[in-house]
Amino acid sequence: MSRPPLTDFVKAYDVRGLVPEQLDVDAAWSLGAAFAEVVAVREAARAVVIGHDMRDSSPELSRAFARGVTSRGVDVIEIGLASTDGLYYASGSLDLPGAMFTASHNPAAYNGIKLCRAGARPVGQDTGLAEIRDLAQELLDGSAEIRAIEPEGTVRVQDVLADYGTFLRSLVDLSAIRPLKVVVDAGNGMGGHTVPAVLGTAAGLPELPLQIVPLFFELDGSFPNHEANPLDPKNLLDLQAAVVAEGADLGLAFDGDADRCFVVDERGGAVSPSAITGMIARREIGKERAAGRLASDVAIVHNAITSAQVPEIIAAEGARAVRTRVGHSFIKAQMAEHEAVFGGEHSAHYYFRDFWFADTGMLAAMHVLAALGEQDGPLSELMADYSAYVASGEINSTVSDAAAATEKVRAWAADHEVTEDTLDGLTLTHAGSGGDAMWWLNLRASNTEPLLRLNVEAADTETMERVRDDVLAIVRGESR
Repeated sequence: MSRPPLTDFVKAYDVRGLVPEQLDVDAAWSLGAAFAEVVAVREAARAVVIGHDMRDSSPELSRAFARGVTSRGVDVIEIGLASTDGLYYASGSLDLPGAMFTASHNPAAYNGIKLCRAGARPVGQDTGLAEIRDLAQELLDGSAEIRAIEPEGTVRVQDVLADYGTFLRSLVDLSAIRPLKVVVDAGNGMGGHTVPAVLGTAAGLPELPLQIVPLFFELDGSFPNHEANPLDPKNLLDLQAAVVAEGADLGLAFDGDADRCFVVDERGGAVSPSAITGMIARREIGKERAAGRLASDVAIVHNAITSAQVPEIIAAEGARAVRTRVGHSFIKAQMAEHEAVFGGEHSAHYYFRDFWFADTGMLAAMHVLAALGEQDGPLSELMADYSAYVASGEINSTVSDAAAATEKVRAWAADHEVTEDTLDGLTLTHAGSGGDAMWWLNLRASNTEPLLRLNVEAADTETMERVRDDVLAIVRGESR
């Protein structure tokens, strides 16, 4: 059987493929050698830092990648088991390019690689990944003319877990909050490794006023309990039940590589990532103001489908809201351009200037714990201030012609006094007039599948459901 080309599984922002049908040790070696040539050698990096998650294939694949790196005369620092944001910490603090072996929330049959330059700067299709892929393909095919390097690079092991925890604690101080009982669902992913170290004492850090109730902390890449994808509501059910049963103050759910965090309140209700974005934005603006910076000089980035309340909160605090397309490469680029202190996405990725503009679910979780622990009320009451509108959530529809369906929605909206923008798909906004409540919708075509993704938000449930149903009927060709 012939080997599938790397273009099949080297995606726009990372590597994600079936093991071993697509991603095997030979592919990992070639990608390591190519990464060393394209990134490390050109940038005169003294080493590449490599981490991996708990999937069965991760240690072997990461070692093969390391051999590829050292074959180009570049040293390797192995940090072993890590969350993706733990790898970003190592890349940032050591000022080295890095590679993280993980398939995030994907099922057990998959693995992948997230790559970054020194300082956790992203590597994507337009910033080196395509060149890395093409060189790696030539190495696999035996067609690349690449000279041997003597001596080869060395490999050493360095544990950064305690330093990672100490650094995060320096950004959000939890030592003086009121005692909180927290249920954490790690989904058998890397949260089971990082939560005891950062929020507990497993890495030798001082005890915090937190009682952690663990769910599925056993590292198991077969995900025996549920998928490590909290974006799917069914994967929050265990956490929601446990929070209520334990009488906990809140619940936290991490995805497989623990770079995303989802929040459940004391009643078991899921808290919108947009609400978390608004809350952290307010805290970060306050932190900048306390440091003597003018709020008008502070920028916060949010993507095109976060709640309309997010830019309203930012404006009310006197700061600048920067709206960008969905996707971490766009968020990171806008954060760097505007020197933004914080950025949030609807998918529960949260980005921080003080974390090298990279995303970290753990730091977002610590902000939630701090906000709750600094006052006496329950989380549901605290987050009510950030949940003014009603959202549909993202709804996917399979369509044969996304452009034609989008035009039909645009035509339908012509009678609804809307403003339009096309930053990321089609966004239509009705400001609220003539007895009709405020609503907005975004319709985006998938880049990889024949899907249209719909998000609707409105001032009340009735309006949201009406707009949602009208648009879905148009998109899906149903009569109403």
